[in-house]
Amino acid sequence: MIRTVESSAHVSAPVLAAYSYCETVTGQQARNFAYGIRLLPTPERRAMSALYAFSRRVDDIGDGALDGDVKNARLEDTRALLTRVRAGEVEEDDTDPVAVALAHTARAFPVPLGGLDELIDGVLMDVRGETYETWDDLKVYCRCVAGAIGRLSLGVFGTQRGARGAERAPEYADTLGLALQLTNILRDVREDAAGGRTYLPADDLAKFGCSAGFDGPKPPEGSDFAGLVHFEVRRARALFAEGYRLLPMLDRRSGACVAAMAGIYRRLLDRIERDPGAVLRGRVSLPGREKAYVAVRGLSGLDARHVSRRSVRRHA
Repeated sequence: MIRTVESSAHVSAPVLAAYSYCETVTGQQARNFAYGIRLLPTPERRAMSALYAFSRRVDDIGDGALDGDVKNARLEDTRALLTRVRAGEVEEDDTDPVAVALAHTARAFPVPLGGLDELIDGVLMDVRGETYETWDDLKVYCRCVAGAIGRLSLGVFGTQRGARGAERAPEYADTLGLALQLTNILRDVREDAAGGRTYLPADDLAKFGCSAGFDGPKPPEGSDFAGLVHFEVRRARALFAEGYRLLPMLDRRSGACVAAMAGIYRRLLDRIERDPGAVLRGRVSLPGREKAYVAVRGLSGLDARHVSRRSVRRHA
């Protein structure tokens, strides 16, 4: 999919103000994401911040303390706003800056806005308190809340003209989203349990004696918690390996953005693998200097070249 972009020579003051609001939200609420998108040219960075700000609104509704019926109503209101954006009914002087920025993004880039409908569907699954028996069940949820974001991002990035296998780019973007989401699930396992949510498949929990859940800093008595974590880490690594095939299809700065965000999460995965119990004791994160190293590596194109070499060897 070759990106076609509306001329950005002139962006009106109201739209610039709307994007500024979205960039502020992104910088305050999503440091890993913000770290990656700062590598993008200005139009793409603004577009990604608009997508994030809308997604953040949806997530905040799902994570809030409101009653389920109120959450459902607000999520449907958000879907109605998305319908207005899709229909071109949001004017530049609208009082909702996220709507203004998203509407401009939808005009400037071929983003598949249906991905944001999928995000709303995924958050509604959270509101209903759904649990997942198998990995195939969990994949449905992950594709809604993360795979869709990967496909939306690809609408902003586009693919390079003549890129080999570019028709599979949306599939790889989706898979990379799954890898990031599974990493999130591992990192947040105790925090989610405290909120009454369990995402890891029930089959996997039972296999490793962890069906009792994670309500404290120690694993369930008699469980093989480390075995569970290492099992899920291997699954996430396989998803990263498949999703990274997207990188050679992107231009240098888009590839750097994706490599930076994915690289941060892969390093989180490394930390979790080395010390599985850490996710029960607190939030695993990377220091700023390590994120900076990942960003430089992404900007250098090392990850993209590595994937390209592996692909050539595979097809030789």
